[in-house]
Amino acid sequence: MFDFVVDTNVLMSILISGKASYKPIVLFNRFVSVDFIFNEIDEYQNTIFDKTKLDRLQLIDYTNQILSKITILPRYVVSENNSQKATDLTKDIDFNDVWFIALALEYKLPLLTRDTKLFNGLQKKGFKDIILFDQFLKSLIQ
Repeated sequence: MFDFVVDTNVLMSILISGKASYKPIVLFNRFVSVDFIFNEIDEYQNTIFDKTKLDRLQLIDYTNQILSKITILPRYVVSENNSQKATDLTKDIDFNDVWFIALALEYKLPLLTRDTKLFNGLQKKGFKDIILFDQFLKSLIQ
């Protein structure tokens, strides 16, 4: 069904970069995320516009191309049990990531993130289904 759950920080990095090289990655991997991703993108939209080298119309076009290949699911697809597990895992690391962890648990998928604090914190708690995006990119080259 899906290959990876994608965290907002990965998507924002892709959008800010505007790199054509990310398009095949999004095309050939099946990414899924939770609707909460839009809250965070809205919150940081000025950062995206400020940091990108694309003009507004290029960014909009690029965003449409990237997001058309990512499945966004509503939070209600996550069971109460996995929601609670994710809450317990993230409560002292970064509660903003609870829905991404919950979705990863629900679908038994690895989470792609750029958040090293989250990565290290979850690894210490025994959650191993998490991959740093840079490591993921390196694995594609090998």
